[in-house]
Amino acid sequence: SNGEEDAVVVLQRRKILPSSGKEVVIISINRPNKNNCFDTEVLSSLSKIFRSLLQNESSSIDDDLAAIILTGEGSSFCAGADLSNPPSGIAASSDLPHHLLDNPAYQMSLMNVPIIAALKGFVITGGFELALACDILVGDKTVIFKDTHCKFNVAPCWGLSQKLQRRVGIGRAKMLSLGAIRINAPQAYAWGLLD
Repeated sequence: SNGEEDAVVVLQRRKILPSSGKEVVIISINRPNKNNCFDTEVLSSLSKIFRSLLQNESSSIDDDLAAIILTGEGSSFCAGADLSNPPSGIAASSDLPHHLLDNPAYQMSLMNVPIIAALKGFVITGGFELALACDILVGDKTVIFKDTHCKFNVAPCWGLSQKLQRRVGIGRAKMLSLGAIRINAPQAYAWGLLD
């Protein structure tokens, strides 16, 4: 065992693109038995991976990095926070430097290469926010988006309220967020949520 199989978040591999010789890094949330729900450890691991890539990028080690793909193992991308062990909402929404270190959406915003969300299954609440932190959202026919922040009286921490309306328009964004309605892949594509 190389240790990666036991990691909560797996930096799976670097794949070389034959046409350009450049590389793509594939990062996958690895909690398939929990629909890739995140806890503090997942957020910290994701953030660490992005910080590491950013450090490599700024030191010219990764001039050959073309893109990052963020996905989830199993049948879902990410069904949000693990409610049996949720991360601190205060830390997740804080802009204090020590909190930003473990904020994956913030770390993702610093990257100078495109981040592609490879979506499938549940993309719910915090998982929806992680997807919206990506530059390009692609998904298969199983994708289900749902924002339950309002349903549970929780504020979005990573920009969903701004990013969602830029993608689908303010009326649709309000309908999705205030109504906590599900949206499937064909509807998401028609509305511009999936690229």
